[in-house]
Amino acid sequence: MAMIGTMTQNVQGGRHSKEMYNNLGAQPGMPIQPGVPMQPTNPQPTPFGNPFYGAGSGLIRGGLGAYGEKILGSSSEYVQSNISRYFSDPQYYFQVNDQYVRNKLKVVLLPFLHRGHWTRISEPVGGRLSYKPPIFDINAPDLYIPFMAFGTYVVLAGLSLGLQGKFSPEALNWLFAKGLSGWFLQVMLLKVTLLSLGSGEAPLLDILAYAGYTFTGMCLAILGRIIWRYSYYFLMPWTCLCMGVFLVKTMKRVLFAEVRSYDSSRHHYLLLFVALVQFPLFTWLGNISVNWLF
Repeated sequence: MAMIGTMTQNVQGGRHSKEMYNNLGAQPGMPIQPGVPMQPTNPQPTPFGNPFYGAGSGLIRGGLGAYGEKILGSSSEYVQSNISRYFSDPQYYFQVNDQYVRNKLKVVLLPFLHRGHWTRISEPVGGRLSYKPPIFDINAPDLYIPFMAFGTYVVLAGLSLGLQGKFSPEALNWLFAKGLSGWFLQVMLLKVTLLSLGSGEAPLLDILAYAGYTFTGMCLAILGRIIWRYSYYFLMPWTCLCMGVFLVKTMKRVLFAEVRSYDSSRHHYLLLFVALVQFPLFTWLGNISVNWLF
């Protein structure tokens, strides 16, 4: 009997130990169900238990951060370089004074009398070469003269219509749109010419300025017609010729500065084409009438 009692106590003690073992993973506040084994919880990694915990995450973050800064930095530099490459700084084109305006008008309207060189003056800025603004360089393009000449062209065209008794706000609007269209056609002509000759690096504002000088000659021709009707037939061919010579000289300077391979025959033919196109363009812009096309 004593042996049977001892065995019974051992079995009960074994069950009690097994229940204690199964309930080790129980969380405080959770009910313990006898006979149901508890799943052991996975310990969370801590910086003290894993020596590579902080080092690995810090290394990844540092690497990704440096890589991201490199990508963003190169992208921003690429965007800025292309913006300056094609559009430049608009403020640059308005750094003019009275002396520059007088000398520039002489170069545009009387290019045969320009005895100096046609190349632009460069200076080192920030470790790279940059061109001096118009106030210091007569050959630099500006937007002051083109915008003022365009506004004067619209005013003189309206005055001419008024003297003919055909003035109206609608006609003035048509003349304004006609002038913008002519400016756009001149820009496209110069841009396509440069691309055909293998030079598309000239900033867009430079081409816009060169094309806008067209209205200086147009203003002179229209003013001459207002003062004396027959003077228009002399001033119009003269201003066309002068504008053609000015553009040829300017385009040759741009081409020599940027084109590495030079084909003299092809370049000469395309530049001659640019000069000849000025005659129909000037004739179209100089025809001040109510009809927009003619």
